[in-house]
Amino acid sequence: MRVPPARVCFPAEDRAEILARIDQALITGQLTLGPIGRELEAAFSKRHSTAHAVAVSSGTAGLEIILRALGVEGREVIVPANTFFATAAAAVHAGARVVFVDCDPETMAFDLADVESRLGPETAAVIAVHIGGLISPALPALARLCRDRGVPLVEDAAHAHGSALGGQSAGTFGIAGAFSFYPTKVVAGGEGGIIVTDDDGIVEAARGYRDQGKASFLTNFHTRLGANWRMSEPHAAIAQSQLTRLDEFIAARQALAKRYDAAVEDLGLRPVPIPAEAHCNYYKYVAFLPAGVDRGVLKHAMRERFDIGLPGEVYDTPLHQQPVFEAFADRALPGAEFIGARHICLPLYPSLSESDADYVVASLATALTEMGLR
Repeated sequence: MRVPPARVCFPAEDRAEILARIDQALITGQLTLGPIGRELEAAFSKRHSTAHAVAVSSGTAGLEIILRALGVEGREVIVPANTFFATAAAAVHAGARVVFVDCDPETMAFDLADVESRLGPETAAVIAVHIGGLISPALPALARLCRDRGVPLVEDAAHAHGSALGGQSAGTFGIAGAFSFYPTKVVAGGEGGIIVTDDDGIVEAARGYRDQGKASFLTNFHTRLGANWRMSEPHAAIAQSQLTRLDEFIAARQALAKRYDAAVEDLGLRPVPIPAEAHCNYYKYVAFLPAGVDRGVLKHAMRERFDIGLPGEVYDTPLHQQPVFEAFADRALPGAEFIGARHICLPLYPSLSESDADYVVASLATALTEMGLR
């Protein structure tokens, strides 16, 4: 690849620290629910301005645990159609019926009016998703709507480590939020996730659910129908190291995004606008294609002609069009369908050089010209 694919950034000193901490866990034999995980929880809650954090096995597990703690079984959970499979799957696994709502192409997030139209007596929760690390400027209005209707708001913040809106951190607009430490994320742990909340009841429930529903770590007395949703100490060590570099990672991503912003609009692409009050971590750099561009042809040209692999979309197929959720698909959702069909993501990660970013833009310009679109 002329532009190398994204990889997790682990400087030599970080690798040495991670290995030393894992070695300590091996010496003590405490490989799960130990001091490293507790340190990660404390650091993450402090960084995101919440009272509590609970480390779990994945962001997906975090969402399901929150929804189980809220008692959504047999009721409805509202989910934006433009999100990853796991957002809706967590609700289904928690026993809920999913209600898909449309999305706003300006933010790639929920359409507020559509959410309001779908709220009803059976609504147990609403999930907001911060696509690409951008917190929708409509999120405070959604939070007010949910409070007025007495419906818990849950944040799928899998993309949004360190993101904020108006100085308020992702994960703090609703009753709880779930982050992911999957290897592609801004903070990578290999695997793992974390729940943030100010709600003592959710914290108590989450600590039980993640450990097979046990009343405590040292007993086999089970009070909840939990699962093996624990985070291991090695994964916590990796995530903790990454968290110490979060601001550095975000600054690098923002600098590259600014470089792209200065160029892509001249190519006829429309970047997703970032409001002045938003602090976006740029987990993804998203731009919408001009009319007439075949995305598949463009991606093929970028790979074959210029040795550039464009990252995966967020997301190409909306959830109401996924076969697994056919039972919940009751109508067309044009905003989500437009988003899925018309956007691309440009390479963006901390180790990407400015010259690589410039090569991406120049190659994109040539490819669009050769397609007769410039």
